[in-house]
Amino acid sequence: MRLRALFLALALLVVPVSVAIAHDYKLEKLKIHHPWAGATSAGAKVGGGYVAITNYGDAPDTLLSVSTDVADMVQIHSMSMENDVMKMAEVPGGLEIKPGETLVLKPGSFHIMFMGLKAPLVEEARFKAELTFAKAGTVAVDFVVQAKGEHDGHQN
Repeated sequence: MRLRALFLALALLVVPVSVAIAHDYKLEKLKIHHPWAGATSAGAKVGGGYVAITNYGDAPDTLLSVSTDVADMVQIHSMSMENDVMKMAEVPGGLEIKPGETLVLKPGSFHIMFMGLKAPLVEEARFKAELTFAKAGTVAVDFVVQAKGEHDGHQN
């Protein structure tokens, strides 16, 4: 009986943590899964944001922009390697999410670039942002700040 009570107590401790970390949003036929940003050092002026977006609709939609008060400017970026040099660039026109597909913005790939950070992105903090889509419109989300290593090996 004591062992069962111990397991129940441990389960109750774990559930709120997992619920607090994973967070989803719905906008029209789009599901926005777990927006997060990588923690930054004290003097950093840029940070990365990541999210998975699934299109359950019959038509494509496009992530056009992201806005937030934590940075002076926000851009959607691509990342590529050319001759062993990492290159990042703004994606003109945003990123399309085809019907039935999931667009994953993650470290080392497409991502959101927060530029001119007004303060460091501190692990476990949250900040508000808006994602704007061509067809579905705009949705307010919370980005959870996490250590980048917490997401290594899985795709949101």
